Amino acid sequence: MFSGKTVVITGASSGLGEALAAGVAGAGGNLALLARDAEKLAAVAERCRGAGARVVDVPGDVVKAGDCERLITVALEKFSSIDHLVLNAGVSMWARFEEVEDPELFSNIMDTNYLGAVNCVRPALASLKVGGGLITAISSVQGITGVPSHTGYCASKHALQGFCDSLRIELEGTGVDVLTVLPSWVQGTDLRARAYGGKGESIGEEARGHSSSAVPLDRLVPKVLRAMRKRRRRLYVPGYLRIVPLLKALCPGLLDRIVRKKVGR
Repeated sequence: MFSGKTVVITGASSGLGEALAAGVAGAGGNLALLARDAEKLAAVAERCRGAGARVVDVPGDVVKAGDCERLITVALEKFSSIDHLVLNAGVSMWARFEEVEDPELFSNIMDTNYLGAVNCVRPALASLKVGGGLITAISSVQGITGVPSHTGYCASKHALQGFCDSLRIELEGTGVDVLTVLPSWVQGTDLRARAYGGKGESIGEEARGHSSSAVPLDRLVPKVLRAMRKRRRRLYVPGYLRIVPLLKALCPGLLDRIVRKKVGR
């Protein structure tokens, strides 16, 4: 499915973005990669080239619309088309609302997790329409329900989910589909270590460990790539998370208690 296709991935220098890039490279796809850390990004690009992929790496930040436009321009110059746009760049937080000292933290999270997606979709959409492409947004089950100590993160993922759901309706009949990936906690990334604390700092080594229910990267990546190939609408990982919207509608108090217990662990 990815052989000869062009896949654009943001947040590609580590974690899930890096793993998805490796998966696409192994499947014969072309890659256009963006991340803020130029050195790490170059290393990922080189590994993907070693797997036989054609790759362009573009250092940049999804918060900056100009960087996103440059990513799409470079991808089109190199490969002539864009078949997949994977919106993976993201930041998190771990602090209760009343512990946040600098409210700019909320703007920073929203700028990356929501507006960063908007900044990438805008310049890519025309090309995606030409080839009947797919937009894949790496969201979270926290885009469906709230989680304590993640007020800003949940808000940004709710915004991303609303954007994708609305965009999907607008694009009906154009050949462009929209997939949202809604995992639980994910092992094997540094998202937690880089999460904002109450003072706006990265919590680093103070990051809490993952629960036993966290999804390892080597389990998540094949599921995401398969969902992309099948052009799914939503992907919940683990699959039992499909019950979350139903619980929220029918038993919201029960869902709150479950979430509170999970986070408490």
